[in-house]
Amino acid sequence: MSTKLEKQAEELLHEHHLKATMPRLRILLYLMTHHNHPTAETIYQDIASDKPTYRATIYNTLNTLVNVGVIIEIKNGDSSSHYDYFVKPHFHIICTNCGKIADVFYPNFNTIENKMCTEAEKQTGFITSKSHIEIYGLCPDCQKKLQKK
Repeated sequence: MSTKLEKQAEELLHEHHLKATMPRLRILLYLMTHHNHPTAETIYQDIASDKPTYRATIYNTLNTLVNVGVIIEIKNGDSSSHYDYFVKPHFHIICTNCGKIADVFYPNFNTIENKMCTEAEKQTGFITSKSHIEIYGLCPDCQKKLQKK
């Protein structure tokens, strides 16, 4: 992996008052370079082969990174959790049949999201801290499978 990306990951952890431990760096770098919305198990399978990594360490690290806002957790319809490094603002579309998750980049997404948060605050009195938008539907593969039936 590039030293520039490693440095960026280390700085990001420090900005959130976290030590840049090897497991945290490895997991964050994985998420920064893989945009496949992996589960904890996927991350474990992909990074545990070259160095010993314990499942509990991966789960704990993911929870920590979610709690400080470095990554987001996407709950899937099949009760699984997927993770995403949210560097470029986007929302997600999730297949209600197979659980596939795709990123959707939309012009002026930040502006629209900010307006939604402002309106939510006006209507409810809440103070917003973060948001995550999900849209559900059928992916092209599942559409094809259903048409064949």
